[in-house]
Amino acid sequence: MASTAFAAPACTIGTAGQTQRISVGETGRSMLIHIPAGFDGTDPAPLLFLLHGSTATGAAMLRDSRLEATSDAHGFILAAPDAGIPAGEGFVWNIPGVPTVTGDIPGPEDADDVAFFRAAIDWLAAQHCADPARVYATGLSGGGRMTSWLGCVASDKFAAIAPVVGLRAGNPDPDEPQRPDPKTCRPDKPLPVIAFAGAKDNTNPITGGGAGYWQYDMHAAEMRWAALNRCRAAPVTRWVAPGVYEERYSDCRNGADVVGRITVDGGHSWVVDSEELWRFLSAHRRGK
Repeated sequence: MASTAFAAPACTIGTAGQTQRISVGETGRSMLIHIPAGFDGTDPAPLLFLLHGSTATGAAMLRDSRLEATSDAHGFILAAPDAGIPAGEGFVWNIPGVPTVTGDIPGPEDADDVAFFRAAIDWLAAQHCADPARVYATGLSGGGRMTSWLGCVASDKFAAIAPVVGLRAGNPDPDEPQRPDPKTCRPDKPLPVIAFAGAKDNTNPITGGGAGYWQYDMHAAEMRWAALNRCRAAPVTRWVAPGVYEERYSDCRNGADVVGRITVDGGHSWVVDSEELWRFLSAHRRGK
């Protein structure tokens, strides 16, 4: 009796090497998705979300980050959504209880961005495009804060995160804003974190202060993530490139290191070594 062969499901949402706007399932929202060059759709690929800054767009973030080339070189899907709350000529992210740059605190009528990311990951996995064990997030400024927030409340969906000029570990404590409020960041598992920042950033200063959503310094955020990840080794600081130093917390549970990379002359911008960003993120899988 002749056997019947069945073809394995394949990803068909886009064209390899191109960026297209894709409607995301039944969410009512879309996002720009770059399918890496050479991707044939037979095996699900790693997925990196790229989050824009406040009042910007996913399209502008794709342009400024130049991560499409990194996607092509390493074979990961790159997704650049717009945030859920319109503001100015762009959008801002919904971090509950935290004022946006417009001064407004998101309300129940505003789009739930965390729910959107969860739905987008599930949909892309169901389309056999994204490997749910290799989902990552990075973002600039307000997108960096949103990336941090996803780490706090959706660690079950992400394998590692990389905030840029926006590392947080929860909201500032209402009584002591110079430290994170532990009640507002409770990931259900250790989550590897690499954060990029500029020492001359006057918008989200690494020394703290700034707007009400900022306040505590970058070291406090790193230390809180190190505590959450149960890192046991004392932090080590070293120069990793001319004008760039690293603060690393290691010997963490499940290998979930916490790393801060500071560009001495960097400001409030995309101060990222894209190869290092992907090297760190891609070393981790969810659940391992």
